[in-house]
Amino acid sequence: MLKFTGATAGAVTVGTTLAAPRATAAGAGLVHPGMLHTRTDLERMAEKVRSGAAPYTAGFARLTANRHAQSGWTANPQATVYRGSGSPQNYAILYNDIHAAYQNALRGHVTGESAYADTAVAILNAWSAKLTEVAGSADRFLAAGLYGYQFANAAELVRDHADFDLARFQKMMLDVFSPLSEDFLTNHNGAVITNYWANWDLTAVACVLAVGILCDDRAKVDRAVDYFKHGAGMGSVKNAIPVVYDDQGLGEWVEAGRDQGHALLGVGLMGTVCEMAWNQGIDLYGYDDSRFLKGAQYVAKWSMGGEVPYTANTRRKGAVNGWSGSETATGAAAVDPAMTRPIWAMIANHYTKRRGLSAAYLTRIAAQASPEGGGGDYGPNSGGYDQLGFGTLAFTRDAARTSGSPSTGSSPGAGASGESAAGAGAGEADTSPSAGATARGGRTEDLAATGTTDVVAWTAATGITALAGGLLLLRRRGRSGGPAR
Repeated sequence: MLKFTGATAGAVTVGTTLAAPRATAAGAGLVHPGMLHTRTDLERMAEKVRSGAAPYTAGFARLTANRHAQSGWTANPQATVYRGSGSPQNYAILYNDIHAAYQNALRGHVTGESAYADTAVAILNAWSAKLTEVAGSADRFLAAGLYGYQFANAAELVRDHADFDLARFQKMMLDVFSPLSEDFLTNHNGAVITNYWANWDLTAVACVLAVGILCDDRAKVDRAVDYFKHGAGMGSVKNAIPVVYDDQGLGEWVEAGRDQGHALLGVGLMGTVCEMAWNQGIDLYGYDDSRFLKGAQYVAKWSMGGEVPYTANTRRKGAVNGWSGSETATGAAAVDPAMTRPIWAMIANHYTKRRGLSAAYLTRIAAQASPEGGGGDYGPNSGGYDQLGFGTLAFTRDAARTSGSPSTGSSPGAGASGESAAGAGAGEADTSPSAGATARGGRTEDLAATGTTDVVAWTAATGITALAGGLLLLRRRGRSGGPAR
């Protein structure tokens, strides 16, 4: 049985309207730390490493071996960061410093050694004292989205450090990063709504959500969540996964018709959005009968060389009131089963450990990718820095005794299946979102029921058809993970 939704299912309509978020008070019920890692997560990592537990020790070894995770890293802040053709590109300086800040902050939490947290704070303070602009071609939107969500996650880990200038850093995020991402979700750089592939939207959604959490801005959090659910662009969940094959438990990932690298990027970004939302008590993982699970399973199976179904789709591209064209994808692109990104541990652990669902392809591909590294471990190009990584250390968890059950009880916030996004501590202490974020002033409509479809194992096969295609303002790069999106 096929279910069609989204902009790529059949005819594509043009529009640039961003669904308006519900009006809520800024800062209502936000939890800190509450992006990719909660306090419970950080304590679990430290305890597991201290006790020598596998696979945490292997994951931690990947962290300590990374050159970015060394105390004493010296930041090189710039007043303007450029990304894109025709500009004096210097964005590699930024992403290297961000990953150094994140890795040092994470290492500081695991070891308790102040030198690492101090290094992270010094990097973040240096940038907030100097950076005033992200500029360049259309790629400036990618820079704002990718490095915005990553910067915010690094800052969230040290927000209580005595030497961290949180207010100045928040101002930088609000003035430099978030406006570009919000503008992209509204106007899409003047292009028709389907011109940009899903990962462009997802970088922007991740940035807006992360900045909203960092700055206690509930309106930004709601805007990101609403776009994930209802956005008109390719990155909303029903457009990124336009076709669901219920009989196989798979959901077609739209960029599988483009290439493997960008599909992996998109899945990693959507997982990042889901995890950050979960830690604020919002269940996007389970939204629309766990649609993301089906899309992630699809990409995992396909990336390992398995045969996947593909329903042809046509999308419009071009500029509003300018040139226009269309592109049809007729099959999934060829893959390299050796290509990997540090995205799978987070997603697999959520569905199989927090939720207790069977997800055979996620389990297999996460095992193949383990232990996951981070920025600097996946090549020198920007594609190797698109995810913060270290999922084996950060997201491995014990199975919940009660699948996805809230620490604050099943109401308010329980979905139709009796599961909800709620406080940090259901079953095991780390199996559900952060405490206090469930009711959100009595609002429970954000909390979706977990899908009940139990995904079974299938026999992988080969037989992938290739698809090529160039796009307006989108440049295809090599498989090694260049910066094209």
